[in-house]
Amino acid sequence: MKYINNCKTVDKLKNVILIAIIFISFFIISSNVRAATITNDQTSNSKIGWTIDGKKIKSGSLSTDYNIEQVLNDINKFQLNTLNIPVMIDVDNISSSNMIVDKTSEEKAINLIKQLKNTNTNINVILEPYPWVEQGTKAETEWKPNNMNAFFLNWKINVLKTLITDIAVPYNVTALNIGSNLVNMESEENSWCDTIDYVRTYYKGLVTYRTNKWDTASWSPDSITAYNNKLNNKLFSKVDFISIAAYFELTNNPTNTVENLTSAIENSQIDFGGQVRHQNIKQEIKNFYDKWNKPIFFGELGFPKFDYASYEPWNWNPYKNNDINNVEQANCFEAYRREFQDEPWFLGFSIFAVGEQSSDKHYYPSQESTEVIKKWYSNGQ
Repeated sequence: MKYINNCKTVDKLKNVILIAIIFISFFIISSNVRAATITNDQTSNSKIGWTIDGKKIKSGSLSTDYNIEQVLNDINKFQLNTLNIPVMIDVDNISSSNMIVDKTSEEKAINLIKQLKNTNTNINVILEPYPWVEQGTKAETEWKPNNMNAFFLNWKINVLKTLITDIAVPYNVTALNIGSNLVNMESEENSWCDTIDYVRTYYKGLVTYRTNKWDTASWSPDSITAYNNKLNNKLFSKVDFISIAAYFELTNNPTNTVENLTSAIENSQIDFGGQVRHQNIKQEIKNFYDKWNKPIFFGELGFPKFDYASYEPWNWNPYKNNDINNVEQANCFEAYRREFQDEPWFLGFSIFAVGEQSSDKHYYPSQESTEVIKKWYSNGQ
């Protein structure tokens, strides 16, 4: 009996030691995870404004079919300090409330992050769950789940928790984008606030949400109402910074000077049958900062290499023409650089899209655009 009791004592001691080892290991891992710091420096000696770890975000948004070697080259080519890495989320159809992380895409993202850590420790990562609806034949803006409660439950558990557990925490990801351009779900503000609280339970990095571009016109009351609803959505109170897909419509012209484009950012020239929109895009963007005191980040900033790049930047070829125009794309980038680079409330931008430059990549920056992008925050801000 004494021998048996000793065995039990030994077993208990082993369990205590095992628990202690697990606890110590968790503490060591946790203590080595460095959360990025977002700050607002507008002292008398510095007017840089909002930064992450002292720098503005100069990011590249990767195509879903990115090539890792090309990604590594593009970091140097565009002088980036951040990558927006997508993980494809498989969605069967545009009314589905279910979804699942694409494991091949997830493994590819992990492989890229590992290579980044081996080759360049100064690159921050924004992790994005990218809805791949009907095998990529439908845009995320078309996705309208038939059961919102089921959507948010599945999005939290099947998508966000999976990405946090598999990538964000073990690889110390800088920021997690909890959703992008989900126009048909965005108004569910209570559910989004609950989702952000859920994410912060498991992830201590920065959290953002990317809202889609919008249009307003004084002669369209519905557009003003829609904008105000977006502006007042309390989900933006919960994030660390507000991301915007900046595909704003500027002019009807096939080509523009930089000066005309900068003017259009503050007074859109889009004309519908003689009715000019006159949207002050810059002020409407700043209103989000003024409302929520959260810095603004262009989570996607891109223009096609064609005429009419400023007309519908989200549409690579609105007039079905084949007139390639590298300079017009560059002029659009330059106009945004001049308008936003020195604004203290502006956190930075992410170029759409890099990491793959095959012939169907109409948004990949031209050489002319590359020179503009390299100038942006070239002083190391």
